[in-house]
Amino acid sequence: MSPVLSAEEFLSAAELQRVKEAIVRAERRTSGEIRVHLDGAIVDDVLDHAAFVFEELGMHRTKDRNGVLIYVSVPEQRLAVIGDAGIHERLPDGYWNEVLGAVIGHFKGGRFCDGLCAGVERLGEQLRAHFPFERDDVNELDDEVSFGER
Repeated sequence: MSPVLSAEEFLSAAELQRVKEAIVRAERRTSGEIRVHLDGAIVDDVLDHAAFVFEELGMHRTKDRNGVLIYVSVPEQRLAVIGDAGIHERLPDGYWNEVLGAVIGHFKGGRFCDGLCAGVERLGEQLRAHFPFERDDVNELDDEVSFGER
């Protein structure tokens, strides 16, 4: 059994920077917003807790309601992807599970940074298709990986 990692141990400083750069690259092509949140909490319902974190991070306050959160419960390595109403209504059924599948595939091999970057890239493609970058676009949310329950 592998040791339980804290949220801070999950990714190195260089890997946190790689995830941030993936977010910046994805957001250069869309007016949508992407966040990654690493949580030290063990939660009963990962999707419910991810929705709580989505609200806590103010992700529902974007102009076009097009924010997307990749949430990770680090101790359990459980994930959720939450999209706001503007993007959720435009995506095909099962899309969130496709993103999760891409991330989980990397996680199973212990490649956490690669998984998060792959998830961000996939989300960026869909956001770009439905919410292309606009000349007057403003970065509405922080691109840094956020942490909860340290």
